Amino acid sequence: MARAEITKALRSWFEGEGFCEVETGILQVSPGNETHLHAPRTALARPDGTRAVRYLRTSPEFACKKVLAAGESKIFEFARVFRERERGELHLPEFTMLEWYRARQGYEAVMADTVAIIAQAARATGIGKFSFRGMTADPLAAPERLTVADAFGRFAGIDLLATISGGEGDRAALAQLAHDKVRVVDDDTWSDIFSKILVEHVEPRLGQGCVTLLYEYPVPEAALARAKPSDRRVAERFEAYACAIELANGFGELTDAVEQRRRFSLAMDEKQRRYGERYPLDEDFLAAVATMPDASGVALGFDRLVMLASGATKIDQVVWTPPSGEA
Repeated sequence: MARAEITKALRSWFEGEGFCEVETGILQVSPGNETHLHAPRTALARPDGTRAVRYLRTSPEFACKKVLAAGESKIFEFARVFRERERGELHLPEFTMLEWYRARQGYEAVMADTVAIIAQAARATGIGKFSFRGMTADPLAAPERLTVADAFGRFAGIDLLATISGGEGDRAALAQLAHDKVRVVDDDTWSDIFSKILVEHVEPRLGQGCVTLLYEYPVPEAALARAKPSDRRVAERFEAYACAIELANGFGELTDAVEQRRRFSLAMDEKQRRYGERYPLDEDFLAAVATMPDASGVALGFDRLVMLASGATKIDQVVWTPPSGEA
């Protein structure tokens, strides 16, 4: 019942903001090109009997940006997405991602959207506070805003931006600063060390008392976000947290196809090195990146939001059909 009420409330909110709801394809040429995300793979039989490799998407992002390039300006989707190697109280192999985009608006606009959407979910169920694992957060309170650099300094005593130069992370510098904070091994990259500090020292402190907007991610972690024009060491990327749970990940979108191809190629090289596989690049998507307008967008874990807004204790309790065959 909570899921249905929240879905209805959010659709109404998007309609009031002038958004168009879209439905994009689940089967994709490329499921996404992030190093540590893994997608189910299938093969489609063509009429002539030959087979074409396709993937179940990890996000609707590629398809949604093609829609932006085609001329739509404000879109949202309740998207079914799929990720292998993910299962737990907060993870499902198949889940719902709420994703939306605003063309010709900066990422401050979608940060405000995210706060509003979290509040709408809470109002739909009437819950006073989110709570999880002994932590609480008021979804109606003004959010805490914290840069990643400030968070690393406050919670881990690390000057993160001192380890970034020329758009790259200095692995040796970060390893030296982090040697007594996390376990660092020879195979760790700058991004690996960054992630360990984030998970062990920063994330557990976020979203306590109110929602936290963690923003200005270091540019090596930009993913599909553009660099901040006034400080090229950081990207226009943010994440929203409540009760130490990551709820949303948003970007001021990169519209440089050459740079996007470079990032994807490096990520796939690293995936090949670590996991022995790589995903193809979606050339139609890269063409869309080159022609789409400036835009901002967010991916929000809808099931996690419903879990917090309904008072559930694990994600399985808020999906209609939890995964079967796990015994």
